[in-house]
Amino acid sequence: MKQFLFFWLLAGQVLAQAVSSPKATPAQQRIKDEMLDAATAFLSSLTPEQKKQATFPLDDAERFNWHFVPRERKGLPLKQMTPDQRKAAMAMLKTGLSDQGYERVTSIIDMENVLRVIDNRPPNDTYRDPENYSFTVFGEPDAKTPWSWRIEGHHLSLQFLSLTGQVLAQTPTFFGSNPGVLKYDTQMADKRMSDPRVKDLPQKGKEILKLETERAFALLKTLDADQRKKAVIATVAYPEIVTSNKRKASLEKMDGLMLSEMNADQRKLFLDLLQAYLINYRITLAKQQMAKLEKSGLDSLRFAWAGDLTPELGEGKGWYYRIHGPTILIEYDNTQTNANHIHTVVRDLTNDFGEDLLGEHYRNTKHAKP
Repeated sequence: MKQFLFFWLLAGQVLAQAVSSPKATPAQQRIKDEMLDAATAFLSSLTPEQKKQATFPLDDAERFNWHFVPRERKGLPLKQMTPDQRKAAMAMLKTGLSDQGYERVTSIIDMENVLRVIDNRPPNDTYRDPENYSFTVFGEPDAKTPWSWRIEGHHLSLQFLSLTGQVLAQTPTFFGSNPGVLKYDTQMADKRMSDPRVKDLPQKGKEILKLETERAFALLKTLDADQRKKAVIATVAYPEIVTSNKRKASLEKMDGLMLSEMNADQRKLFLDLLQAYLINYRITLAKQQMAKLEKSGLDSLRFAWAGDLTPELGEGKGWYYRIHGPTILIEYDNTQTNANHIHTVVRDLTNDFGEDLLGEHYRNTKHAKP
């Protein structure tokens, strides 16, 4: 009996180690190592005062203090970094994003320069400020213990979590664009686009969230009358993403058309739309996110729409859509500024901020919670 108990306890320890330290694939290990090296290099480039400003304990409440509006933020903003420190910060960002994702981030930051012009603000304005994007590290970057980091500013919030086995792209993930499309057009409802200065802006023609817009309308266009009755949940779009910047995202119920109710062509369009949100990350991280959705059951995902049914940015007719399932909520809203101002957010309904995985990690490892 004692021998049996010994082996039972030993098996439990092995199982706990397997849960807390899942074997990383070579690709996962590579991302983890690159991110650790980049974070270490970034922190090493800072002065003691800067490092104090940029770092928090992993369990600090600041990790959950996220928003997508222009405001002062904790962490170290670009404006307080030297050129070499900025380079190190952006190198850290590259370790988690695809080329498209990185380009999207830099475009969102650059759009603050556009807003300075069309909002008639001075060149040194600090409300529309491309340098007011902060980097924050939570915990001590280490190969064996959990740590996290974040970049955040107007229309941007990205977080990454490193556990012992792999790097995870955390949620909430927020991308936004104002204007949604930048083009000189005196006939648009968005009167900012009639400003002659728009013609000379180097960002003219930019549509940062084009995939998220076009692919949604491509799917909507294929729905028959019965499908559209299920998918369209309101004739007027919501004025903002419904979950806003809440600590925990939740909706009362799942509405909309289920993936299982779509034909083969529509399923492909739906999955293409879903990929528009995943392909901002390096392919390994995108595959991790997709694997989780497949495990929870893709057929249970729903597509819901509210508002106008025609894709004309800046014409004053707003629209909203969401993808909702047991583990995920994606919201897209384009209603503000005469429907030329887009907000998108991805929430993990079971693991926002990596809390569930961190809890599991601490339950199954011997070291104390920070």
